Amino acid sequence: MKFLPKPKEVKLLTGEHALCYDGRIVLDGRLLGNGDTYAKVLQKGIKKETGMQYDIGYGVPGRKETGAIVLELDETRKSQQYVLQVTEEEIRIQGGDGAGVLYGVQTLCQMMHEYGALLPAVRIEDEPDLPVRGYYLDETRGRVLTLSYLKQVADRMAYYKLNQLQLYVEHTYLFSGLSEMWRDETPLTAEEIRELDAYCAKLHIELVPSIATFGHLYMLLSTKSYGDLCEFPDSWKEPFSFWDRMQHHTVDVSGGRAIELIKAMIEEYMALFATDKFNICADETFDLGKGKSKPLADEKGVHRLYIDYVKELCEFLVAKGKKPMFWGDIICAQPELIKELPEETVCLTWGYAAEQREHEAKVMAEAGARQYLCPGVGGWNQWMNLVENSYKNIARMCGYARKYHAEGVLNTDWGDCGHINQPDFSLPGMIYGAVFSWGDDTDSFEELNEQISRLAYGDRSGKFVSYMAKTAECSIFDWWDANVVYEEKVLGHPNNRNALFDARIQDEAKRAAAKETIAALKKELKKTAGALEESCRPMVPVLELTMEAIDIWNETGARMCDIELGKEKDETACAALAGRLETWFMKYKASWRSISKEGDLHHISEIVFWYADILRGRKPYEK
Repeated sequence: MKFLPKPKEVKLLTGEHALCYDGRIVLDGRLLGNGDTYAKVLQKGIKKETGMQYDIGYGVPGRKETGAIVLELDETRKSQQYVLQVTEEEIRIQGGDGAGVLYGVQTLCQMMHEYGALLPAVRIEDEPDLPVRGYYLDETRGRVLTLSYLKQVADRMAYYKLNQLQLYVEHTYLFSGLSEMWRDETPLTAEEIRELDAYCAKLHIELVPSIATFGHLYMLLSTKSYGDLCEFPDSWKEPFSFWDRMQHHTVDVSGGRAIELIKAMIEEYMALFATDKFNICADETFDLGKGKSKPLADEKGVHRLYIDYVKELCEFLVAKGKKPMFWGDIICAQPELIKELPEETVCLTWGYAAEQREHEAKVMAEAGARQYLCPGVGGWNQWMNLVENSYKNIARMCGYARKYHAEGVLNTDWGDCGHINQPDFSLPGMIYGAVFSWGDDTDSFEELNEQISRLAYGDRSGKFVSYMAKTAECSIFDWWDANVVYEEKVLGHPNNRNALFDARIQDEAKRAAAKETIAALKKELKKTAGALEESCRPMVPVLELTMEAIDIWNETGARMCDIELGKEKDETACAALAGRLETWFMKYKASWRSISKEGDLHHISEIVFWYADILRGRKPYEK
């Protein structure tokens, strides 16, 4: 039996249970309310996996229901714990609470995916290692995903037993009175967030608000109205830059006006959510103490400025009945400062390397911090998520979470520099997070990818995720490189390295090997198309589009190297490459718009078309 995540105990019994055309789902009367949701999730799963239509009814707790699937509470069990028992006579799911019942339902749905309508008799007892198993999705630095797609994300999370979702917002919410900040965007609305909050709650997913409140306030601090609150002056006069948005725009803490504005934003935003938690972010305050607040930093120290500001926001939240969260990259340099924050505060300790060290988790635990550990799905700045990197990183960070008794794991899906990767390709990373945070009995990279291919992508061959992983390895001139070159040449931004002189980009043999691999992967992908479930087949052209992106950008990087080095330009070949780039991008835009609002697509377009114009010789190339 294959499950994602793996149950704690699976005991095979004698016999089998045959689902039947007149079957029923019987709900414990104590499950009124959300119980309808669990029953409908199961009803939909039965229909999808077997074609049968089960009716939904209500019964008496503990009564035998021959031929039925019974969903009931067992209050002697712990929260999120469940027992699934399949016998010849009936199927019974008992949960310690509603979440436990739902998780038992999802396990049964996965059984039906493997065995169809004839299920082996079995008893499964299960519960998670970590109480909080979350997913953090960037809704601000490129894509603003549609409400319908966000609901799909919630459905996927519930299927793999994840229970917290955070959406990262800087300027992509329709804040009252801040039209200058969001006027060029396609922001989330209060109605959308309230609807998503209610949808998640029925699936036992806690939707937690998360907004930038210290650093990463590019759009707010680039307005004429609030530019004076930026650490550096005249920020609103600068042209748009993906890199600048990442690196600068920290609020000036030396005056009181900034924090009052931030408090007003927090208060407006928190009202949309049922949760008692609020993430103030407060990460990567790169400019703190370097501009307007420098005299104060010289007097008190940068860390003192940081903790005083964070403390005031945390105390403000606690006074409003909320439990604050913040990213731990700054405080881990002086972990003892955590003692100055309210005891309710949770530190989000992050690290995204394949061989991520445990130092930050260790020092924060030793300082007495409440913490979540936060790995990543490795999609930012990439056309294809770094699949193997994310597997190693997530496994390691979940191990640290157990070792240092973290309260949970929050698996991050950032969107640096435009969120150009297809969000569906973050699904393996999401599942890695679900698997490794639920239990420590896990499979190898290859074995787990085969299971994900079969279960998540409906691929009977078990190869789909391996194609994704191999595609990621072919990227040479990636989106990060493309953006660095563009900003250096067009915006005049200094850069600590010239991407075009990177040996890997100029390596013709490496590029030829990548092209050959991509061509072979495209063939294998098309052979596999018939092995995919019908609902998953639309992912085939999306993956091919990503393969094409990597091949085109590798070639574009090579041609840009030739131009940079003053080599003779093959005008015909360059024009043909520009045409490929433009044709590919037309399809890319259609794919984007199928699941995302417009977001930063126009900024991505500017970069893509600059490269096409350079290849054609339409614009001068300045060294």
